[in-house]
Amino acid sequence: MTIDEKIKRINELYHKSQGEGLTEEEKEEQKQLRQDYVASIRNNLSAELKNIRIVEPDGSLTKIRKIKKKK
Repeated sequence: MTIDEKIKRINELYHKSQGEGLTEEEKEEQKQLRQDYVASIRNNLSAELKNIRIVEPDGSLTKIRKIKKKK
């Protein structure tokens, strides 16, 4: 299931929960889909942050992780 399909299903379950309510199986599915979605967002953000470099005054590049360790 792609991330777009997961988001669509999360939204479907949300709207159903607001209208008629969810079964226990649907609640569990909704919970799992939300966890998967949050994990995906965290992984994407982490990957982006790992690729960010800071240009130092001398022109060298420093990874953000190295800056964090200095503090």
